[in-house]
Amino acid sequence: MTFQEQIQQGIPNELPAIKPYDPQINHAPKRKDILTAEEKKLALKNALRYFEPKFHAELLPEFKEELEKYGRIYMYRFRPDYEIKARSIKEYPGKSEQAKSIMLMIQNNLDYAVAQHPHELITYGGNGAVFQNWAQYLLTMKYLSEMTDDQTLTMYSGHPMGLFPSHKEAPRVVVTNGMVIPNYSKPDDWEKLNALGVSQYGQMTAGSYMYIGPQGIVHGTTITVLNAFRKIKKEPKGGLFVTSGLGGMSGAQPKAGNIAGCITVCAEVNPKITKIRHEQKWIDEIHENLDELVERVRKAQENKETVSLAYLGNVVEVWEKFDQENLHIDIGSDQTSLHNPWAGGYYPVGIPFEEANKMMAENPELFKEKVQESLRRHAKAINRHTDKGTYFFDYGNAFLLEASRAGADVMAENPTLGREFKFPSYVQDIMGPMCFDFGFGPFRWVCASGKPEDLQKTDEIACSVLEEIMKNSPTEIQQQMQDNITWIKGAQENKLVVGSQARILYADAEGRMKIAETFNKAIKNGEIGLVVLGRDHHDVSGTDSPYRETSNIYDGSRFTADMAIQNVIGDSFRGATWVSIHNGGGVGWGEVINGGFGMLLDGSEDADRRLKSMLFWDVNNGISRRSWARNEGAIFAIKRAMEIEPNLKVTLPNSVNEDLLA
Repeated sequence: MTFQEQIQQGIPNELPAIKPYDPQINHAPKRKDILTAEEKKLALKNALRYFEPKFHAELLPEFKEELEKYGRIYMYRFRPDYEIKARSIKEYPGKSEQAKSIMLMIQNNLDYAVAQHPHELITYGGNGAVFQNWAQYLLTMKYLSEMTDDQTLTMYSGHPMGLFPSHKEAPRVVVTNGMVIPNYSKPDDWEKLNALGVSQYGQMTAGSYMYIGPQGIVHGTTITVLNAFRKIKKEPKGGLFVTSGLGGMSGAQPKAGNIAGCITVCAEVNPKITKIRHEQKWIDEIHENLDELVERVRKAQENKETVSLAYLGNVVEVWEKFDQENLHIDIGSDQTSLHNPWAGGYYPVGIPFEEANKMMAENPELFKEKVQESLRRHAKAINRHTDKGTYFFDYGNAFLLEASRAGADVMAENPTLGREFKFPSYVQDIMGPMCFDFGFGPFRWVCASGKPEDLQKTDEIACSVLEEIMKNSPTEIQQQMQDNITWIKGAQENKLVVGSQARILYADAEGRMKIAETFNKAIKNGEIGLVVLGRDHHDVSGTDSPYRETSNIYDGSRFTADMAIQNVIGDSFRGATWVSIHNGGGVGWGEVINGGFGMLLDGSEDADRRLKSMLFWDVNNGISRRSWARNEGAIFAIKRAMEIEPNLKVTLPNSVNEDLLA
């Protein structure tokens, strides 16, 4: 069968041959045995309902073995034989260009070069899933190939519930992930529901089909690193940045360090992912000996090199060794997947990688004890460095939150509702006041033709638009504008593309709308092919996350999720091609609600109307909430937005004289 025929077939009418387990692929760790005997029967019944009864007797022992061996039923047998990657939109079968664009984005998320655990349908973060099993993938792609612009596909945590009558102004797909009832929302509840096959953790852009490889976070990390050095009033050249993690998101750190111009030391315990990042040239060197690493860093400091050094081992060892050697760290952070600490997101120091994986599955209580012991050591070593002048920030991965739960010394001496920890979140100190409050966030696009020349043309268009906007931009956002112009000019030479022909830059509502409008005109004129717009959920408006995206909200509302829910509802009736809302993302299931969108530009007047309506709302919803929290930058930004758009009327806060409250 052709690729198109396989997509249209969906779940095959005859069982495909069993596929051997491929040890060369980076696989997800075994999940803990969480289900009772009766619940395991239910998980099997849930999995078998995708298949005709005549296949149940053959599939039952196979699925039972997967559940026992891996803690999940992935249905490996049903992995497609064709290569999964973002093809040109023209190669996908279907009746709707919008549906084809979604197929392209789904396949990009599962590309071997992009996905962290592709055979387990996990894109990044250790458990950020696109689907729970391969039957869901096959059925979803079939539905999309049949969809018209008068239908909407509803996705329940990876399960395609079905195509429903709709209309062309509605989203083609509506995605929900992990939306568990609050009273049944403890870590073991999520594990159980996932093992049963009824809920999944969609991360931010994994389960919403908008991941573009590590590039998606490289730009934000570059801005963070640059501004961290600005904060300590030091040039990045010759400065040392120490962190950890080389996974789907964290792997961006060494590349960002190189772009910023500093020395980056990034620890990673997984040899496979370390090798992959080195082959992709996201890191320059791999070191396995701490003494040699120390000497290499000293040499780099003396020569003021720009270099990224991976340490294959535990980051706790790096912090402790650099302290013993009195090696000064300028800025430090951590980006292990501590939103998922008990299932491979963070590994305990002193235990070999494979042994730790075995302990995680077979003795989860001991594994948890060892992780918490490591977190206490980790924090203790960081404290010794910060006492010597290191600037440490939490990078939104729940490091401080989990360290505090482990009893580590990370709490502020005089905690307040806004700042409980002794170290700030990077959003509190950098991204919130400098970017999000002014409306700047991770706008991104994908060239649906798959042509590198289209990406180059869109880079040139974006740069030209930003340079024109900057001529009349207020001084308050000149730095943000210049950082993004510098970024987009260097985007091609930095070789950021992994998977789809995609780009990201931080832009405000004006920038996003004008760039998108110019793209749409170029499509209409035949200068470029179709373009998919999107963003990370880690943005101005899409995410309510008290320890990350909304950590610089100090009016007490950072533990509410009205903004994220309003965002996705508003996007859905203002023209988004697809929308998503997730429980969890970045900092973990139960810790955050986040929403995202995708939008296809096809050169039409409809697309022009939709992009202006939706992108304006998508940003200003968040600015208005930040303004109401009395954030000065957001008050400035929303007043400016009201001057530009007379139909915008936002409630502004009145300040209270602090002396009255004394």
